Amino acid sequence: MGDRQSKITVVVGAQWGDEGKGKITDFFAGEVDYIVRFQGGNNAGHTVNVKGVEYKLHLIPSGVLYDHPTSVIANGVVVNPQALIEELHRLKKSGLEPRLAISARAHVIMPYHMAMDEALTGHQGALAAGSTKRGIAPVYADKMYRHGIRLMDLTEPAVFREKLTKAYQFNTRILTQVFDFPWDISLEAIYEEYCQYGRELRSYITDTSLLLSRAYREGKNFLFEGAQGVSLDIDHGIYPHTTSSNTLAGHVSVGCGVGFRTLDRVIGVAKAYVSRVGISPFPTELEEAQANLLRERGQEYGTTTGRPRRVGWLDLVQLRQAVRCNGLTELALTKLDILTGFAELPVCVAYDIDGERVTEMPASLTAYRAAKPIYHTLPGWQELNSDNPNFDSLPPELHHFLAFIEKAVECPIKIISVGPQRHQTILLEP
Repeated sequence: MGDRQSKITVVVGAQWGDEGKGKITDFFAGEVDYIVRFQGGNNAGHTVNVKGVEYKLHLIPSGVLYDHPTSVIANGVVVNPQALIEELHRLKKSGLEPRLAISARAHVIMPYHMAMDEALTGHQGALAAGSTKRGIAPVYADKMYRHGIRLMDLTEPAVFREKLTKAYQFNTRILTQVFDFPWDISLEAIYEEYCQYGRELRSYITDTSLLLSRAYREGKNFLFEGAQGVSLDIDHGIYPHTTSSNTLAGHVSVGCGVGFRTLDRVIGVAKAYVSRVGISPFPTELEEAQANLLRERGQEYGTTTGRPRRVGWLDLVQLRQAVRCNGLTELALTKLDILTGFAELPVCVAYDIDGERVTEMPASLTAYRAAKPIYHTLPGWQELNSDNPNFDSLPPELHHFLAFIEKAVECPIKIISVGPQRHQTILLEP
């Protein structure tokens, strides 16, 4: 170990994703040496607003907007190389030169994965997850079948052709013979296209496990950026309405290949209300008229798809699970400014499931489908200074709102956001 001890911070979603993790990551990114994505793919999207300029990021960690940290796409991420190259080009066009390292072990999304995603979504019907059709589930499936293709393979043409032949046969036969799905892209066309991607990305591809392990021994500081949220975790979310990776903080070591002894700070990001894109039961979902008001005020449209998000009141049953499953040391509550002007703010404290009061997320899909929210109504606030915010200037109703949540979920709220800009972030406790 070097002269100083590494500090490790993890930022994860405490709801269904879309909580504002990008902003929180960006806020702390200037203090660290490495910013790491450890799961998910370009089905996730983080929007960061810096000095009035909006950046939409899907694969590259949000901290890329700072000069000095190294951004890392680790082995747990699945990579669409075309999307990654386009993202790099957009950043360079904005005047940024990303310091980026990509794991050679990260699996690659292929064209047949995106086709398979569409076919599977149609097949799953009411049990679907509301997929972004980015090929995420099929690429993770191929990884487990052990005929997946990794980024390193794109730089080794002979191995790539060998692997592609088997994976192409497997996937296209299922597409055409099981799902009767139209398919006309040849193996050779994919091979040529992806070899070119390998050439373009070669300078970024490395053993990120080794890179991060050496940095850890040197006492460097890390910030891990999760995608999606606890309710989309493949094991602990609302299965099968989930993503295809583990979104919890405990997946950090697996997703980056370093056995960290401790995670010093685990920040769960939650909106002051709830939103989601996709299919699943949603106990606190608002009726359309009220939903439209909140959606427009909060600009609740998916960063990846542009789809309107479903919106609802804050769900403390969901948040309680996020605290427990992630081992959260603190919460960051975002978009408090959007709730300004409501006379009353209902907060879901429990579910009524067939007459029983339930305060923890049920594993049963039958139970979750039957869940009705039990609300505690808090007074709203009518004004909020978002331009020069500080804790003492916040209205007393907002203080009460924060204290109620902290007590209900047994986790301190240490960060609040009252607007999209960096300076509209308040640290309640250093």
